[in-house]
Amino acid sequence: MLDKHIVPILKPRLANVAKRLQDAGIAADHVTLAGFVVGVACVLMLSVGQFGIALLLLLINRLADGLDGELARLSQPSDGGAYLDITLDFIFYAVFPLGFAFYAPLSNALPAAVLIASFVGTGASFLAFSGQAAKHDMEHPDFGYKGFYYLNGLAEGTETILVFVLMCLLPSQFALIAYIFAAICVLTAFNRVVFGYLSLVRQKK
Repeated sequence: MLDKHIVPILKPRLANVAKRLQDAGIAADHVTLAGFVVGVACVLMLSVGQFGIALLLLLINRLADGLDGELARLSQPSDGGAYLDITLDFIFYAVFPLGFAFYAPLSNALPAAVLIASFVGTGASFLAFSGQAAKHDMEHPDFGYKGFYYLNGLAEGTETILVFVLMCLLPSQFALIAYIFAAICVLTAFNRVVFGYLSLVRQKK
């Protein structure tokens, strides 16, 4: 919901940093992989209760996610790079709640499982439609720069990052935050399934 408003503000700033990385000989895929390693370290810090460090690593991970796309667009974006980027993003989103589950399994395991299940719904509806959209050369008017069709909704990247930050700042409230965001993700998945189905049906006509 917020991505189309936030991304245009961040893109010029990220592009400046990406240009410096390119001049230093750093490739987009290197940033993608490094960001994922930092994301895994973030989850490990969550599991041992180091929430301040985890928050810092989360922000670095998300910065890398913004920079790799800008780096790719400075040269020649590749299908492999876009695939690697979105795959590692979804893996990170899925394992992030596990850090809280490992930290306090009695109170956090169930809400973490519910949240991860809701992520499966948003991710499946997102990626399945992207594959079909490519067959019909469909592009989202606000996200044409993406390497795939970006199907927006209530819970997008910006909202997810904000929720993850809030979890790091208020770890004792993880269960409540997880349940609330899981409900938002379920609504997002439902809307995407309906929109995606109707859009693809219209493509047949």
